[in-house]
Amino acid sequence: MQLFYSPDINKDQSNFTFDKEESKHIIRVLRKKDGDTLWVTNGNGTLFETRITLASEKNCITEIVAFKDQAQTPFRIHLAVAPTKMNERYEWFLEKATEIGIHEITPIICEHSERKVIKPERFEKIIQSAMKQSLQTYLPIFNEPISLKDFLQKNHTGNLYIAHCEEDKEKVLLKNSIPINEKYVLLVGPEGDFSTNEINLALEKGYKPVSLGHTRLRTETAALVACHSFVFTNE
Repeated sequence: MQLFYSPDINKDQSNFTFDKEESKHIIRVLRKKDGDTLWVTNGNGTLFETRITLASEKNCITEIVAFKDQAQTPFRIHLAVAPTKMNERYEWFLEKATEIGIHEITPIICEHSERKVIKPERFEKIIQSAMKQSLQTYLPIFNEPISLKDFLQKNHTGNLYIAHCEEDKEKVLLKNSIPINEKYVLLVGPEGDFSTNEINLALEKGYKPVSLGHTRLRTETAALVACHSFVFTNE
């Protein structure tokens, strides 16, 4: 099964037309033809079964044969992760976290952040591609970058965690601190970690300090370990 994504497809339509770029890929690269079945998701949990009625490279038209709403997970993972100095590392995190089953991502700008400007359009494409590759019908939310201070001012609910490297503060293992089927918000800092002031501010806001293991992890690795821990615990 190969999955396609378009936020424009909806249940009220009887037909759907792919844009020029996707149409060219479907017909020229994948060599699809009239009568072939294409599976499409809108990223909001609906899987559409469609059949090609016009195999055109400029506007591939399909008939919507059926659709099915797929249930969302009873738990929700929101990771607030500082952008890494090398974009490729953050892109790797986005791809793998999407495949594993993350729900929401917020890039946070911290005092020690070496990268404070990102390209959200490219990151969105990576997330979309990973969603399709892993055959998921819910597209993770990717938020605009925000300072950690402003992020902490928002009224986030659920189980709140911060993963930091300071050794003089008491921490518990994340894997031992995950209640089933709830909402989780985890902060992961940049290379150089959170500042002491940032850690203290998060603690004042109710974030629980957690450890991800006995080794020191890179930003993107720590975020991925946490994402997997949440999903694995809920399986």
